[in-house]
Amino acid sequence: MSVDVHQHLWTSTFLDALRARDTPPYLDGWTLILDGEPPYEVDPADHDPSDHERRGTAGLELALVSLSSPLGIEFLPPEESWPLIDAYHDGALALGEPYGAWAATCHSEPDPERLAKDLDRGFAGLQIPATAVPGDELLDVLTERDLPLFVHPGPAPRQERGTPPWWPALVPYVQQMHASWHYFHAVVRPRHPRLRVCFALLAGLAPLHSERLIARGGGRGLVDPGFFVETSSYGPRAIDAIVRELGIDVVVNGSDAPYARAPETGLGAAADHAIKTVNPRRLISGKETRT
Repeated sequence: MSVDVHQHLWTSTFLDALRARDTPPYLDGWTLILDGEPPYEVDPADHDPSDHERRGTAGLELALVSLSSPLGIEFLPPEESWPLIDAYHDGALALGEPYGAWAATCHSEPDPERLAKDLDRGFAGLQIPATAVPGDELLDVLTERDLPLFVHPGPAPRQERGTPPWWPALVPYVQQMHASWHYFHAVVRPRHPRLRVCFALLAGLAPLHSERLIARGGGRGLVDPGFFVETSSYGPRAIDAIVRELGIDVVVNGSDAPYARAPETGLGAAADHAIKTVNPRRLISGKETRT
């Protein structure tokens, strides 16, 4: 059975916490108000955990939900950030099968002890915004527990006048992931050699720029088996290109539900099995699986 490492689901506890606010990020009824993006009308049906067909969870062994990092919650002052994170945590852990969850944490004032307690409640690992610069103290909490990190786009800058609604998803989100991929290779990996990391949306296709990296003096080392990329919002052409660059073993299935569906890889049954079953399990557990 398949695993989806990237979904979003807003439970009633989280919705109530967003509606209790009157400054971004907040909900006005079902209208989401953010600083950097236009108002967004949330469809309540998108966040019904029992609608497995709509959410693409039918037949899944596991669907990992995460806090929506573009909301900017992790960067709020602690007195604002933690009530929203706690509401997300409580709701996510109560979802039941096939759902699991990534933990979140406050980045304006990192608290590794609080993160440790949250992870020990049963989360699959930690999600951070790509715009965060994670300190060693947070990453040490993960490596001590042999749990993975999921890097997801963070808040978009305020949109320039005249840019279309799709601009944040196509420009700043991709740029953030591109930068994060290179930052983790250059700066984080030498300090945390055992850390497993999964980058959303194929790391903004950053791995495909290896020729430019070589030309600019960055060199080209071996593929890092602990750095995974997930497939959300891309399809067969991009997935094929990434597999040609990185190999099949570090590509994992992610949908970004309810905003997108898990893509078809177009690479055949064996590749589908690796991307949707074997590789996600290895990301989560750190162990090879054979099914």
